[in-house]
Amino acid sequence: MYLVHAHLELPPGNRLPPDLRELVRASLVPGDRVEHVAVHPRSSSRLTLGLYLLADGLGEAEERAVRFCGRLLCDVPQLAGARLTGAGVPLIPLAFEAQPVD
Repeated sequence: MYLVHAHLELPPGNRLPPDLRELVRASLVPGDRVEHVAVHPRSSSRLTLGLYLLADGLGEAEERAVRFCGRLLCDVPQLAGARLTGAGVPLIPLAFEAQPVD
């Protein structure tokens, strides 16, 4: 399973719908292989979707996320005009490496 962050931005003046998580979940189909969705609003017009996907590899997971978001933006009227600004597995640099102690 992979966590892919998909970054979406609505056109100026548009606002994120209050029921966004439900709209996203309702757009999923079994072939998406999405196990869980987290919605992280960044502002009134920007958000990050955390998509937990089943895939055979990193590239496949990112491709699945991009395809899902493309369909989401076409199928959900409340997201009309929104655009995908990026999608990828978040990297946590040095988060688990030993840190020198002074």
